[in-house]
Amino acid sequence: MKLEMPPFQQARVLVVGDVMLDRYWHGKATRISPEAPVPVVRVGTREDRPGGAGNVALNIAALGAAASLVGIVGDDEAGAELQERLQAAGVLCAFARCDAAPTITKLRVISQHQQLLRVDFEQDFHVDAVAALEERALALLADTQVLVLSDYNKGALRHTQPLIKAARARGLPVIVDPKGHDFTKYRGATLITPNLSEFEAIVGKCHTEEELSSRGLRLLADLELDALLITRGEHGMTLLRSGQPELHMPTRAQEVFDVTGAGDTVVAVLAAALAAGATLDVGTALANLAAGLAVGKLGTAAISGPELRRAIQREDGTGRGVMTAEQLKLAVEDARAHGEKVVFTNGCFDIIHAGHVGYLADARRLGQRLIVAINDDASVRRLKGSGRPINPVDRRMAVLAGLEAVDWVVSFAEDTPEALLRLLHPDILVKGGDYSVEQVVGGDYVLGYGGEVRVLAFLDNCSTSAIVEKLRG
Repeated sequence: MKLEMPPFQQARVLVVGDVMLDRYWHGKATRISPEAPVPVVRVGTREDRPGGAGNVALNIAALGAAASLVGIVGDDEAGAELQERLQAAGVLCAFARCDAAPTITKLRVISQHQQLLRVDFEQDFHVDAVAALEERALALLADTQVLVLSDYNKGALRHTQPLIKAARARGLPVIVDPKGHDFTKYRGATLITPNLSEFEAIVGKCHTEEELSSRGLRLLADLELDALLITRGEHGMTLLRSGQPELHMPTRAQEVFDVTGAGDTVVAVLAAALAAGATLDVGTALANLAAGLAVGKLGTAAISGPELRRAIQREDGTGRGVMTAEQLKLAVEDARAHGEKVVFTNGCFDIIHAGHVGYLADARRLGQRLIVAINDDASVRRLKGSGRPINPVDRRMAVLAGLEAVDWVVSFAEDTPEALLRLLHPDILVKGGDYSVEQVVGGDYVLGYGGEVRVLAFLDNCSTSAIVEKLRG
């Protein structure tokens, strides 16, 4: 299955469920309390993150999709902090207020990357707050493409059937992240995403793959679902659909640091992908890839669009090599999102010789990514004469792409690379040869936006023109 980045900017997803604030207090624990046999943590830093359904919405927004969120918060500082952080990330918040209960808050005390203690602040929500949540969610269905129900069994989703039926009546997919021992309240949803322990709590212990599949299909039929996605930790995830072979995705995690929020990431990416027009198979594969990224981070952490795009490129082996200008623009944006400095150079590169190889290696050392832009065949003929190029553009690009120093190769039809410079805005423009900085084509433009222009020397006695003349002689 070939993975591509869906057009997340076209997706609109509504998340309804249990919102909460995840608080992290970090500090050093260097002694034991004289009052009790517990460590004393001297808090140094504090961090607040949206959790629960809030983390789902945050992940959707981080992908570049439009996320709306309906949940219940208290009339307190935690609720205001939660809303402020979500709105700053671009999430539309339509919260119901409950004066009688606090905003659900989970406080974690962490020392040296180890969680020592978690303290939960929560109470049951009043029935009026639950009714207000349902009313706001129904009102927002008209402007969404996918409905997500993020159930943490905290009371916000007491009545799921009206929401599921209203969404399905509009033809909207409904994705549910379930909790508890009663999955019948999710009847009629498009897809539910239990983890393995949640699934086995409903259907019983599965000792074989055959048992897991047969019991999953039975649950699928009983609940009138279109699909069932079981997340299985280090064993990846399994997608079950009636009348279709099961789809198993192996885990993509390189290192498991913290599984907190990984389920939220799965639901968010899957929902955003479906809203952007991806198939369920592709959406599942993307969700699996994103989950592998999420478990490598501490606590609830959103996976951004650039992070997912880079993971897709690694998966398909497209992180380097020949690209179109449009593909290269996205690759440069990803590099910048990861703090990488982009170097740009250009030329005909008709016959690659030792001077080119040394020059490109020197250029690459100036940053973390090197773009080589080459003149197409017609452009070379205009610049060098009717006998050039010796090698056509596709062969020249293939050779350059094979060099260790080169990340990306792109061709251009104009006599100069100025259009590419305006599209890509590289950090450093490099030219090889006996030039001054003022003579470098496009240098004025690069310097104008704060970039840098460098001139590097070629290896002595190396020249494509000299090689061509020698061959002709």
